[in-house]
Amino acid sequence: MHPLAGVEVVSLAVNLPGPLAAARLAELGAHVVKVEPPNGDPLAAAAPEWYRALIERQEVLALDVKQAADRATLDELLATADLLITSMRPTALARLGLARPQERLPRLSLIEIVGHADDPEVPGHDLNYQAVHRTLTPPQLPTVPIADMLGAERAVSAALAALVRRAETGVGECYRVPLEEAAARAGDAVRYRLTGPGAVLGGAFPGYAIYECADGHVALGAVEPHFFLRTLELFGADGSHESLRTAFADKTIAELEAIAAANDIPLNGIRTPTPIGK
Repeated sequence: MHPLAGVEVVSLAVNLPGPLAAARLAELGAHVVKVEPPNGDPLAAAAPEWYRALIERQEVLALDVKQAADRATLDELLATADLLITSMRPTALARLGLARPQERLPRLSLIEIVGHADDPEVPGHDLNYQAVHRTLTPPQLPTVPIADMLGAERAVSAALAALVRRAETGVGECYRVPLEEAAARAGDAVRYRLTGPGAVLGGAFPGYAIYECADGHVALGAVEPHFFLRTLELFGADGSHESLRTAFADKTIAELEAIAAANDIPLNGIRTPTPIGK
C-alpha cells in the first residue's frame, strides 16, 4: 500500500510541477517536507483548494534559506533525506550550494525540475512550452497545463529511478527533468499525425468526435471497430459525421449516456469548466 514508506523527501519546489511530484511521492508513502520561502508558494494564492489538497500528506515549513539559522534547519533535513526536489534555475541552486549535494551528502539524490533542456536558465512556463510544441489552439488558453502535469510525473519517475540506482551503487545522483521535453512528448501526438486538424483522432474519424445534442455536447470515443459498428447499428447511422450528428441532435445528454451505458459504448456528456465566480 505504501511502497515508499521510510523514504524521506525534501522539496524546495514551488508553483505546480514540483508540488505535484512531491504529493505523488507522499501518496506512495514517502515522508515529504515541503520547504517554502517566507512569502509562501504562489500556488497557494492561485489555486488555494488545489494547494491544500497537494500538501495534505506533507509537512510544510517556511524557511528563509538565505539566513543562517534557517539554512541550518534545511541542512538538518537534508542530512537524512533520500531525495531533494527543486524547481529553480541552476544558478540559484548553485548559490545555495546544492547543485551537487552528493559532495556533502553522498546518499542524497537531486531531482531538478527545469524549463529547457538546452538552456535551463531561460525562463518559461507551461504556456510557453506548449506554444512551441503545437498543443495550443489560439486564441484559447489550454484548459490543462500539460507540460506541468507530465513534467511532474517525469519527476516522480526520476525519483523512483534514483532510489533504484542508489540501491545498486550506494550513492545518490543528479537527475534533471526539463518541462519542455514533457511538452515535446505531448506534442508527439500532433507531430506524428494522430491528433490535430484532419488527423484520425483530430476529427477525420466519425467514431472519435464531439457531437451537439439537445442540451449540450457529447464525446464519442468509439475507436475500435466493434464499438463503432455497434454505435451505427443502434442509431441507424451510415458511418458519416452527418448521420451521427442527425442521430444525436434531438436527444439529451442523459438519454445518450443511458443508451451508451446499456450497450457498452464509450460516450459521455461533456462537462465544461465553470467560470470563476459562478
